[in-house]
Formats: sequence, C-alpha cells, structure tokens
Amino acid sequence: MNERVLEPENTVLAIFPSPMLYAGPTEVQWHAKARLNAGANFYIVGRDPAGMSHPVKDENLFHADHGRDVLQMAPGMGSLEIIPFRVAAYNTTINKMDFFDPARKEIFQFISGSKMRALARSGATPP
Repeated sequence: MNERVLEPENTVLAIFPSPMLYAGPTEVQWHAKARLNAGANFYIVGRDPAGMSHPVKDENLFHADHGRDVLQMAPGMGSLEIIPFRVAAYNTTINKMDFFDPARKEIFQFISGSKMRALARSGATPP
C-alpha cells in the first residue's frame, strides 16, 4: 500500500471469515461467489479443492487444478478475475522456500501442515 501498487483510497484489505467445509468443487464456487457478491474483483484459487482424499485410493479425489477449472466454467463468475495459486516448496539448493519448478522437482521438499505438526510434536526443527 505504501508503494502504491494498490491505491489506498480504492483498496480494502480484510479477512473474510469462512471456515473450510471440505465440500470440493461446490465449496470452491461458494467461496468465490460469496467474495464476488461482497465486492471482490480477484480470487486466488488454490490447488485441489479443500485437499479432499479419495475414499478408497491413496490419491486426491480431484485433479490439482480442478477448482480453477470449475470456476472458469461457472456461470456468473465472468467479472471475477481468477488468479491461480502458485505452489511453493522448500528449495534444498538455496535453503529457503521457492516456487516449485516441476523440471527440477528433485531439489524441492514439500512440507505439509501434517508434517509441520509432526515436527513440532517431536521437537524437531523444520528446514
């Protein structure tokens, strides 16, 4: 704001309290539509909708870009600019977080929330 990348007189930065219900693509549309109705112009959509696991297979229920794809096809969302979430991971060559590059996947370490909680419980220091 101080650098005026966004105009302070026309910008509202606020928290929109809405807990995750783990409802998949339906929830992705609900969150986006709720924000659109509240006046948002942009919506950052994450990877798979709410991280739902498949009930039988050891994989995600939805493709990683499913939420974004559904929003781009949803009626009534034309005025909302969908901004895809860029995946970040720990880059072991520079020893810090970095945007994931699939061409160099061997140098990245993904640290999930579950892994961070396990590290905290054991007293280990995360990378």
